[in-house]
Amino acid sequence: MRRFAVLAFALLPTGALALETEQGAVSVSAIVSGLDQPWGVAETPDGALLITQRGGQLILVQDGQARQVRGTPRVAAQGQGGLLDITLARDFAESRTLFLTYSKPQGGGSGTALAAAELSADGTRLENLRDLFESAPGGTTGRHFGSRVVEASDGTLFVTIGDRGDRPSAQDRSNHNGAIVRVNRDGSVPADNPFLGQDGIQPHIWSYGHRNPQGAGLDGRGTLWTAEHGARGGDEVNRVRKGANFGWPVISYGVHYSGATIGQGQSQEGMEQPAFYWDPSMAPSGLMIYQGGMFPEWQGDMFVGSLKFSYISRLAIDGITARELEQIEGDETLRVRDIVEAPDGSILFISVGNGAVYRMTR
Repeated sequence: MRRFAVLAFALLPTGALALETEQGAVSVSAIVSGLDQPWGVAETPDGALLITQRGGQLILVQDGQARQVRGTPRVAAQGQGGLLDITLARDFAESRTLFLTYSKPQGGGSGTALAAAELSADGTRLENLRDLFESAPGGTTGRHFGSRVVEASDGTLFVTIGDRGDRPSAQDRSNHNGAIVRVNRDGSVPADNPFLGQDGIQPHIWSYGHRNPQGAGLDGRGTLWTAEHGARGGDEVNRVRKGANFGWPVISYGVHYSGATIGQGQSQEGMEQPAFYWDPSMAPSGLMIYQGGMFPEWQGDMFVGSLKFSYISRLAIDGITARELEQIEGDETLRVRDIVEAPDGSILFISVGNGAVYRMTR
């Protein structure tokens, strides 16, 4: 029998603190603290927060109370694995459907999986939990699960998957490692996926040659962008293109942790260049492209959290490239794991370092 512990959190409707940006000060308020390795956050239309914890718990925060939601999948909480991202379906208000990514136990290892479920009307449990996709094969390490899930404008689902610490596998399309996969809402393969029907290639693959994309989001035109970890240097922002090869581990703007050159340098014909890269590495996790009305001066800008240097990077998108405009930082931005736009145009972000979720407002 699985046991569900009574968890203690601090709900913090305290006075807002000022965080300086190039557009002036914004207000940042802690909503909940005391979280244990929070990974993903989403806000429902009625103002409840759903927060994943890597250990396997899904937390609902509403009306001044926090509780654990029952019925989550069994996870392999090893290394970087566990219960990872959460995204609400566009029709959540009617369907109550949400999507979760997690590291699923697989024989002697684990693989990135995508699940769907419906949140019960009272918010206490998940119903009709089912897997839509799992990587095949996964891996035996506890590294590089990727694991963001994004619902595209056509209703298909993008899931990012890391190379699992097996670098060459990111160029091997017979597995899902180092790929962004695309599936329909029922888990089937879309008819317009680029490699569907090609022998020896996993039909779910949309793009490949990724190292460990832990940030993903759509721009106003519905284009998918990712933020992914490099090795030593070379953390990338990529504008994802159907069927494209993003080069890992053949090309990179970083080097191995030993200092050795990666692959064949920084470019090769047939492999995509990053839209932007950081050197030194800032360890990106969580990506959002702002579309709301609360901060009109930020519309169309990209926000990426830094796990290493503890700031939020704001970038401008210039066609197929991006450039960093500023680094927003304060005591609240300690190891930013996720960043999302809330329904009212405010910005939610997770600080792993503080074990907290914050809301940024005007």
